[in-house]
Amino acid sequence: MAYSSVNPFNGKLLKSFDELTDKELEEKLVAAEKCYKTWKHTSYAERAKIVANAAKLLGERVDEFAHTMTLEMGKRIDEARGEVKFSSDILAYYAKNAERFLAPQKLNPTIGDAHMESSPIGVIFGVEPWNFPYYQLARVAGPHLMAGNVLVIKHAGCVPQCAIAFEKLFIDAGAPVGLYTNLLISHAQSDKVVDDDRIKGVALTGSVDAGRSIAARAGQNLKPSSMELGGSDAFIVLEDADLDHTIPWAVWGRMYNTGQTCCAAKRFIVVDKIADKFLERFSAALGALEAGDPLDEKTTMGPLSTESALVQLLKQVDDAVAHGARVILGGKRVVRPGSFMHPTILIDVAKDNPAFRDEFFGPVAMFFRVKDEDEAIELANDSDFGLGGSVFTRDIERGRRVASRVNTGMMFINNISWSDAELPFGGVKDSGYGRELGDMGIQEFVNKKLVRYAKVEAPV
Repeated sequence: MAYSSVNPFNGKLLKSFDELTDKELEEKLVAAEKCYKTWKHTSYAERAKIVANAAKLLGERVDEFAHTMTLEMGKRIDEARGEVKFSSDILAYYAKNAERFLAPQKLNPTIGDAHMESSPIGVIFGVEPWNFPYYQLARVAGPHLMAGNVLVIKHAGCVPQCAIAFEKLFIDAGAPVGLYTNLLISHAQSDKVVDDDRIKGVALTGSVDAGRSIAARAGQNLKPSSMELGGSDAFIVLEDADLDHTIPWAVWGRMYNTGQTCCAAKRFIVVDKIADKFLERFSAALGALEAGDPLDEKTTMGPLSTESALVQLLKQVDDAVAHGARVILGGKRVVRPGSFMHPTILIDVAKDNPAFRDEFFGPVAMFFRVKDEDEAIELANDSDFGLGGSVFTRDIERGRRVASRVNTGMMFINNISWSDAELPFGGVKDSGYGRELGDMGIQEFVNKKLVRYAKVEAPV
C-alpha cells in the first residue's frame, strides 16, 4: 500500500489508505480550477480570514496534531509540538503580511510613470516530504494561498494521516472546496498532474533525484518551479570557538529530528588546534543520548521515520567503511524494537570515498580536521550541496567573513537557527533553487506585471 501509517517506534501498522482513482483525481483537479476562478478575485482581507483562522485552529490543537505526527514518523513529542506551533506562526505571518509583500511597486522611468503589480497564476502542485509533515505544508500554503493561488498537494506516503489532517484544518477554517486539496496519488499520477494544463506551477521539497525528475518535467511544460532539495551542511569550528556554547549546538544540529533534516549539521569541520577537545566532548554528548518512546517527553532520541530509512542509512555507513572511513561511535542499529540507530561519527572520510559526497539523512556525523580557517572554507565549499552551514567563533566579524565565503543559500554564526517565518529559506547547487518563507517566498508563483503610461508619439 503506497499510503501507510506505520509507527516507527514499534513497527505496527496504524492505518493504510487507497490511492485516488483517475476519476477521483480528475474531480479534485476540476474543483481546484473552479475554486481558483473565484479565489483569485477575493481581497487580501477575505483570504486572510481563512488563513488566519487555520493558524488559530492549529495553535489551539497543538497536542492533537503533534500526537499524529509522532505516531506516524517518530518525531519526539516536544519537537512535534514545536513544529505545529511554528506552522501556525507561518500561516499567521502570511495572513498579516501578504498584502504588503505584493503591493504595487512604483517605478521611475525617464518618461511617464510605471509600476509593477503582482497577480496569482493558478493551481500550484506541491510535492512534500515526511520529515516535517506540517511545516512543509504551512510554508507553501501560507504564501501561495494568500497570493491568490490554490494548492493541490502530494504528501509523502508514510504520513497520510498528517496530510489528511492538514487538509481538514483548512476545511474547518472555512476554506471553499478546492482551495487546499490533498492528493493520495501514485508517482505516475503525479507526473500526469505536472503535465496537466490546469497546473501552473510546481513546488517540491525532497531528494535530489526527485527534484531532477519533477523539475525536468515542469521545464518541459514551461511551468515555473521551486526546488528545496538535500544538503550536507558544514559545521565549522574555528580555534577560538567557545566549546561550552558550541557543543550543545553541534548535538542539536546533528540530532534534531533524529538527524532527518535537510539543513542539519552533517560535516563537522574543526580547526586542528581545538579538534581533539571538540571530538571528545561531541562523542560523549552523542553517546549519552538514549533511544526511547518518542511520545515520552524524557526520551532523548527517537526512531528514524521508517525501517527502510534505517536500512538505507546503515548501508551508507557500511559503504563508507568499505572505502576507508572509520567509525569511532555507533554505526549500528539499536538492539530493540523499532527503527533506531545509534548516533554515529565517521572519521577519515577521503575525497574518493562515496560518503564524502553523500547526504546522511539521519544520526550520522562526518568529522574532518583542518589546519586553519582557509582550509575549513575550502572543505566546506567542496560539496555538491549548498543549502546551509554554520561557523563558530568568538570573533563575530570573523564569523561574518567566513559566512560570506561559504557558497550556500544560508549561513549561521554561533547558532543553527534555520527558520523564522520572516527569513527566506533555500539553497544553491544540488540543494535546489527558489526560496520559501519571508517576503521572497510569496513571490515564487505570482505574475510580476509591468504597467506603464507615457504620453509619447508612436515611432515613425
